[in-house]
Amino acid sequence: MAEHGKGGAAASGGIYGLGFLAAVIYYIGHAASFGAGILGFLKALVWPVFVVYKLMEHLGM
Repeated sequence: MAEHGKGGAAASGGIYGLGFLAAVIYYIGHAASFGAGILGFLKALVWPVFVVYKLMEHLGM
């Protein structure tokens, strides 16, 4: 029986991590106040939700 590694999970985790860092830098860099920076950090935690939403909106779903 072939053993399946977790390479796919590691790769997707790496992509999420890079996306998270990019989102944190973007949102905090554009924050006008401390509160906006905190909100930006929280948005960065859920950035995939925004991507999927915009993709589905674009596809008309």
